[in-house]
Amino acid sequence: MRTPDGDGRSPRLVWYTSYGSNTHAHRLSYYLMGGRPPGAARGCPGSRDPRPPAASVPVELAGVLYFATESPVWTGGRAFYDPDAPGRVLARAYLVSTEQFSDIAAQEMYREPGTDLDLTGVLRDGRAVLGPGRYETLVCAGTLRGHPLLTFTAPWRVEEVAGNAPSAGYLRHLCAGLTETGAWTPRTLATYLARCPGAAGRWSAEEVAALLRAERDVRFPPA
Repeated sequence: MRTPDGDGRSPRLVWYTSYGSNTHAHRLSYYLMGGRPPGAARGCPGSRDPRPPAASVPVELAGVLYFATESPVWTGGRAFYDPDAPGRVLARAYLVSTEQFSDIAAQEMYREPGTDLDLTGVLRDGRAVLGPGRYETLVCAGTLRGHPLLTFTAPWRVEEVAGNAPSAGYLRHLCAGLTETGAWTPRTLATYLARCPGAAGRWSAEEVAALLRAERDVRFPPA
């Protein structure tokens, strides 16, 4: 099999595609440079290569974002990705080395970074299950500029797990990360997140939009 970088085994560069908390570039930096993100119970070891991503772009993926399980950091539901469900997912893709992607994924899987992942299966089949836990399933959502769009999620489908509404703080964080891309308006983001399974019926677009307005007021107080 030939990969987008043409070495026959593993591409040199990939797009780490985040749809959750790492859409926020500052939070992602902890997975590369190490340290404890704000509010986290434990620190991140960091990547073998701490350099920032070579590029960052907004992307839309086929599938659905949903909220389930319970986050010990944010409280409320975590974000997961079902690529087989109908819909679209707003995300942020970071151009990183395979080594960096492997180390980011390891930390999300509560594993020790330092070993390159074998990407053969996910590049061939579009999916590779590395374990039963959350974020232990690799997904290839296509290619961009000749490099694969890779992310990770849970092994189950959206209809196979009970939804759990995300917290206000988590929604604000996701909106802040996606807003950094400049691709979507606050109203678009509020409507998008309020419609995601787990949030739908618990959060309205108006309520999410109010969270965004409050976040802007805190960050940019009136003169």
